[in-house]
Amino acid sequence: MKLYYCPWACSLAVHIVLTEVGEPFDSESVDLKTKVTASGGDFNRVTTKGYVPALVLDDGEVITENVAVLYYLSTLYPAYGLEDALGRTRLLEVLSLVATEIHKGFKPFWHGGTEEEKAAASARLTALFQQVESGMVSDYLFGARPTVADLYVFVMTLWAARFGVEIPERLIALRRRIGEREGVKTTLRSEGMVMPKNMREEG
Repeated sequence: MKLYYCPWACSLAVHIVLTEVGEPFDSESVDLKTKVTASGGDFNRVTTKGYVPALVLDDGEVITENVAVLYYLSTLYPAYGLEDALGRTRLLEVLSLVATEIHKGFKPFWHGGTEEEKAAASARLTALFQQVESGMVSDYLFGARPTVADLYVFVMTLWAARFGVEIPERLIALRRRIGEREGVKTTLRSEGMVMPKNMREEG
């Protein structure tokens, strides 16, 4: 497999799963403004959507959209998913909420919104993070181990810290807990990212 990613993008969640499972894979960063890959390739030839993640399978099939890629990996690596039909549905439920509401809600911060737009977005995001936190059953969203949904939420909590969006204490603790995982540290380093000290120590 080969993952196309961009540092600080939602593709980080996919990158973490692939790193943690320990099976060989290739990866390449993408400049999302120019659509040029690190090796000088045209990312539009990988996917005309022009954004990450894009996961190229060994047979040449390409999977895009973070929800789809993460869900695919949860079926390929069951330790990152849930077992029964209802569990898999609940997993999709959280992935969909994060993708369609929380992820999208950060648009004013990434794309030059006004201060008023950012303030409104921050309040809305805090409420959405509270919804996610209210469904946590243990240290992680669904129990004693993280799923792909936890990793997507983790990335969103990094964005929250970056832009000063308030999140519940239990999600701060989740961010710290996931950030301490060796696979996460390895992935952050490989993407040229460093988890700031304040993000590690909050909560």
